[in-house]
Amino acid sequence: MLHLEETGRDIDYYDKVVTGDLGMLGSGIFFDLLNEQGIKACDNHFDCGIEIFRDCKNKYCGGSGCGCAACVLNGYLIKNLIEGNLKKILFVATGALLSPTSTGQGETIPSIAHAVAIETDVN
Repeated sequence: MLHLEETGRDIDYYDKVVTGDLGMLGSGIFFDLLNEQGIKACDNHFDCGIEIFRDCKNKYCGGSGCGCAACVLNGYLIKNLIEGNLKKILFVATGALLSPTSTGQGETIPSIAHAVAIETDVN
């Protein structure tokens, strides 16, 4: 991950590495991509979609990544930062740039992710 290279931080620097809605399948792929980059799969991974849909029957993948990320960040995660339960999170909300035309033509689906480091005063 470019963020870790640029900051010189290890993935364990963060209390939580948060993704939007990768689901179980996408989270496995995320771990594979980390391993390919020489980054060990992180024990502190937290996927917003998994948290929201944990108790749902027949869950697969693909809630709304931006919706899941917004709900969990603005509710659960910010509350835990304010209360001091978390001090440092790396928030990587993912998104697909869907186009009915390119999808219909069998093209790949481009995706994007912005890494946002959110830290409380750790002194």
